[in-house]
Amino acid sequence: MANFKRQDSGFTLIEVLVVVVIVAILAAISVPIYIEYVKGARASDGQATIGAIYNAVKMYHQDLGEEPTSIEELEELQYLEIDEGTKKQWNFTLMGQNPVTQIEAVSTSEMKGGAGHTILFDIETGRFTGYGLPTGDDSE
Repeated sequence: MANFKRQDSGFTLIEVLVVVVIVAILAAISVPIYIEYVKGARASDGQATIGAIYNAVKMYHQDLGEEPTSIEELEELQYLEIDEGTKKQWNFTLMGQNPVTQIEAVSTSEMKGGAGHTILFDIETGRFTGYGLPTGDDSE
């Protein structure tokens, strides 16, 4: 009888399973990080606009000695210009009067992340909270 040597090539089932488990663990770690990164990127437009609104409120107060009552008033008096694309994705509101204490941005259905996400800027503390921020609550 002839002596046949069998030469295997390829991977064993155990090796393939180990690789699949490693890939699954890496995906489980990286996907939530990526999702938070995307939220932060989507929120950055709202945060930047809130910064512009805050500067407009300060200029308005310095010029007129009083606080504005709305975003529309700031725009009408040309203290502020908000890009149309940003207006489609976010609604901005001044909160509190004499003085304005907070500026709020709420996403619309035009934003890819969906409607109803809130970013809040507290003027006294100078801090943002809410959507897309690591320490803020994720208002839905």
